[in-house]
Amino acid sequence: MTIVESRPITGGVDTHLDVHVAAALDAIGGLLGVEEFPTTPAGYKALLNWLADLGPVARVGVEGTGSYGARLTRYLQSLGISVIEVNRADRQDRRRQGKSDPLDAISAARAAQSGRAAALPKGSDGEVEAIRMLLVAKRSARRDRTSAINQLRGLLAAGPDDLRERLARHGVSALVAETAALRPRAGDIVEHAARVTLRELGRRARSLDEEIVRLDKLIGSLVAARSAGLLGLFGVGPDTAATLLVTAGDHPERLRSEAAFAQLCGVAPIPASSGKVTRHRLNRAGDRQANQALWRIAFVRMGSDPRTYVQRRTAEGKSKAEIMRCLKRYVPARSIPSCAPDAPSLGTA
Repeated sequence: MTIVESRPITGGVDTHLDVHVAAALDAIGGLLGVEEFPTTPAGYKALLNWLADLGPVARVGVEGTGSYGARLTRYLQSLGISVIEVNRADRQDRRRQGKSDPLDAISAARAAQSGRAAALPKGSDGEVEAIRMLLVAKRSARRDRTSAINQLRGLLAAGPDDLRERLARHGVSALVAETAALRPRAGDIVEHAARVTLRELGRRARSLDEEIVRLDKLIGSLVAARSAGLLGLFGVGPDTAATLLVTAGDHPERLRSEAAFAQLCGVAPIPASSGKVTRHRLNRAGDRQANQALWRIAFVRMGSDPRTYVQRRTAEGKSKAEIMRCLKRYVPARSIPSCAPDAPSLGTA
């Protein structure tokens, strides 16, 4: 009797809003098939059953594990399937082979199988995911508030003379309060419309102020519960801590070291040496919001923490931009729970 050995397979999924396209590779990279599945619980089950019918599933490379592929990722992980986070297909491959959903699914499977993609999903099933969603609401509220205030100032510059003279020197808070309390009376149609518009913009800005305060309370309590030690670091506030936590995800253990987190945040220096010149250049990759959070921490410490080595680096001939890059590189050492306890902290290296 011939015994057929079942070889492990690797899956790849190109994710979309309504339909996921899956591809399967055998142990030596041969294509076993490509299929489409709806983005529903039944569709996720059918996708996994299709892969399992072809052989034992070793791993599945999924594009967009934090967006369109988030629900599929959670489903696969709940069943113990190893999920690999895959970035979009390589541009050179797209130029040579073209672009289609099946090709992207096959590319995702090959990336997961070859090890070109090895990152684990950061997870979206805990407190950090809740923080991320609240940050989305807060950022949009802050953006809309700024837009409303800018519109208010612009209209006020060409508005009624009495209001312009009365409110010209007001700060933002006083301006919002004054315009929100306006009580337009019938009269000249243009002046009446101007007063109504100023009042509505003022009320909108005030409402967004209140929304931001409510969101701040929720974010602050979640951050404190998740990582009180992070808030205890000098220069780290709730917004900064929340941004760094979101970058690390609900499962920071996936980050192998603080160097990996620095690379994720785009603060790991990139060699740019040539000949007799030895230097590093700015890293423009990584999570830019996390990069900005690290910049805020370094900026606060440069001006307020005597432990920073600004004077020593200045004496060495480094510019402020170069000093900032050096300081930003050391912040991740204390920013995530998975970092080694003996990793260097900001200003001590």
